[in-house]
Amino acid sequence: MSKLWGGRFTKATDALVEEYTASVFFDKELYEEDIQGSIAHVTMLGKQGILPQEDVQTIIGGLTRVLEKLRRGEVTFSAAEEDIHMTVEKLLIADIGPVGGKLHTGRSRNDQVATDMHLYLRKRVVEFVELLGALQEALIGQAKAHVETILPGYTHLQRAQPISFGHHLLAYVAMFGRDAERLMDSYKRVDMLPLGAGALAGTTFPIDRAFVAEQLGFSRIYDNSLDAVSDRDFIVEFLSNASLLMAHLSRLCEELILWSSTEFGFVELDDAFCTGSSIMPQKKNPDVAELVRGKTGRVYGNLVGLLTVLKSLPLAYNKDMQEDKEGMFDTVKHVGGALRLMAPMIATMQVRTDRMRGAVDRDFSNATDIADYLVNKGIPFRQAHEIIGKLVLHCIERGIVLLELPLEEYKKFAPEFEGDIFDVLQPEHVVNARAVYGGTAFPQVREAIARAEASLVGLQAWTAEYAAKSGLASK
Repeated sequence: MSKLWGGRFTKATDALVEEYTASVFFDKELYEEDIQGSIAHVTMLGKQGILPQEDVQTIIGGLTRVLEKLRRGEVTFSAAEEDIHMTVEKLLIADIGPVGGKLHTGRSRNDQVATDMHLYLRKRVVEFVELLGALQEALIGQAKAHVETILPGYTHLQRAQPISFGHHLLAYVAMFGRDAERLMDSYKRVDMLPLGAGALAGTTFPIDRAFVAEQLGFSRIYDNSLDAVSDRDFIVEFLSNASLLMAHLSRLCEELILWSSTEFGFVELDDAFCTGSSIMPQKKNPDVAELVRGKTGRVYGNLVGLLTVLKSLPLAYNKDMQEDKEGMFDTVKHVGGALRLMAPMIATMQVRTDRMRGAVDRDFSNATDIADYLVNKGIPFRQAHEIIGKLVLHCIERGIVLLELPLEEYKKFAPEFEGDIFDVLQPEHVVNARAVYGGTAFPQVREAIARAEASLVGLQAWTAEYAAKSGLASK
């Protein structure tokens, strides 16, 4: 039999079965991690006296050559080899002979693949935190430049109150900060070693799991062998965190799409992040933002797909769990791609301050401040609310805004109005009146930027530390 597990079988695997069950065409993504784990495993086998050092050195040399061959793209993958683990082992045996068959001593593909995925996702978690930091940095840069740029704030997509544009951007800095926190917290559940659990029950060989964990930089080892080979919580958690991250990206992208439209005209995205139309020469389409918004759905789908695969699976490993990888790889590709594009797109975005200010000057987003003005004159808020509602309606019917209404007209609605009402109505006054912690007043926004920059320094320090631990070079 050509299969490495073929001793039990009397006939060859049906070609359709090979094609249907093979995972090598997508799990080949894990070849670096697979060989990294194998080198650590065989080194431990030598340390424990399970294999002679001569065999260990021969196997490590062969694995190193196989790794270089894979990196150079010289390997043709075949369904007959089933997965990346069997592919590497066959390549190893072809390189060094039967001694290569000793590599699998004391382990199973079940704990091997789990280890590969832990190694792989550990790098991706750090990478995503680093990319989130770059996006936050771009947003903070724009916020610093536009602390005193005023735009309409919205609720229900209707004009609500004027705010600092910097304050608006800092809301996304906060969202992405929580995304980074979730990923950093999840790291400790990714940073666990399953190797040594065997197929499900451990192994009869006197292996040293702690030594393997130390070689691979894992801080913890799975306590239960059944759990070690069947746990995919760490992937579900990653997909969940990625889904929420994409929800935040899609919200930002939706605003960029709206703001860059002719109807808003608040921003102009750099040409490098837009495309044109094959028929309409005047078009400049925000395709990157639209695609990020669209790809959010597929990331959600990957999360739901894995949850559905895991539903009701008995312990321990089942072939169903092979379905854990494609969605994970797909999510890594599309979330990583979105993050790499978003930071430079935000950094190069041109802000149309004139359009933003023009919008504020021609709306009624300062109406709440007139109600507060009357409250300070002793009128109950509910009564003041009704008065201002009627006053706004009066202005709409006349086709003017509040700043254009004469004082004598104000006094018809409430005699408490004085000439200082026109100072209260100025957009700068409206924004700066909201001077509570976390508010949109310019001094508060500057303080928020300082806090955001301090948090970013901490995030970057975490990234540098854990990139080294995970074998990922920090950019």
